[in-house]
Amino acid sequence: MRVTKINIDTATPKNPEASILIIYTGGTIGMVFDEEHTHLVPFNFSQILQKVPELKQFKYLLTVMSIEPAIDSSNVTIADWMMMVRLIEENYEAYDGFVILHGTDTMAYSASALSYMLENLQKPVIFTGAQVPIGRVRTDARENLITALQIAATKVDGRSTVPEVCIYFHNLLLRGNRAKKVESTQFSAFKSENHPILAKAGVNIDYYWTAIRPCENLPFRAHYDMDYRVAILKLFPGITPYVVKSVLSSPELRGVVLETYGAGNAPTSPWLLDLLREAIARGILILNVSQCDEGYVEQGRYETSRYLLEMGVIGGADITTEAAITKMMFVLGQQLPDAETKELLMRDLSGEITL
Repeated sequence: MRVTKINIDTATPKNPEASILIIYTGGTIGMVFDEEHTHLVPFNFSQILQKVPELKQFKYLLTVMSIEPAIDSSNVTIADWMMMVRLIEENYEAYDGFVILHGTDTMAYSASALSYMLENLQKPVIFTGAQVPIGRVRTDARENLITALQIAATKVDGRSTVPEVCIYFHNLLLRGNRAKKVESTQFSAFKSENHPILAKAGVNIDYYWTAIRPCENLPFRAHYDMDYRVAILKLFPGITPYVVKSVLSSPELRGVVLETYGAGNAPTSPWLLDLLREAIARGILILNVSQCDEGYVEQGRYETSRYLLEMGVIGGADITTEAAITKMMFVLGQQLPDAETKELLMRDLSGEITL
């Protein structure tokens, strides 16, 4: 894998309004249709002005760092998140904001991961992508890219308007670790059910200031320690001991995101409770999240979750599965004592839960 740096000549004046680094990782937004061979091929970003001539109207200094070969988002790994974090850390002082072009399938996972890995962020890091390639007539790529750049460049009183990791898609700016992909055939691909939108783009871009996370004046820090020894266990009616054992019995396993029903409820079958207790006794941390898009885990509210609370399962409040599994990777990667690790899992680290 290599990174190619491309400076875009946008006839920028000597004193640009903002400098933005675009990081192209892959995805539909960076593809064009090859008419000769009738299939999609990666786009050459040195020719971006031909596809998005509106960029010439910006008074921005734009630079593209293109990952080669491009990554299909279904293949994104922890190593890819580290690569994105490193590019931002190495260029943090040189740019006012960052736009990451990414495939939609795992965008919510990547945005969640980076929200933890980029500590004390004071500049926008905005993920965006497209459902239709940039070369097609009815593409959503142009609008998503243009508005993401505008948001990344916007400041109020010299400070970035949205100093956090976000996803911009189809007129909506969402907190990255609150977003979920909900559509594969519509332009409105992402929603944030448990947190208000940060901004909405229409004739103007309207910011919802109370929803944007306050920026603390602390030194920026990048993290690279992530623990891959985690799993997701989704409960369903008829689940068997064999299925649960297959997840919990791995000797390397350190953490499990347990997807439960409603407000954090699970079957009270003795075999299931025994398997969970045995896992916790072996030092495995279990984080309870709701399968409901608008769910909030309240362990102990019903008898079917009281047993989980009593055995030491950690309540995940209203966190999404994407934010929960990446949070567990991040927290376990810090290699802290068990008590501190549990406390971090329950704490709001970067706006991912409502307390």
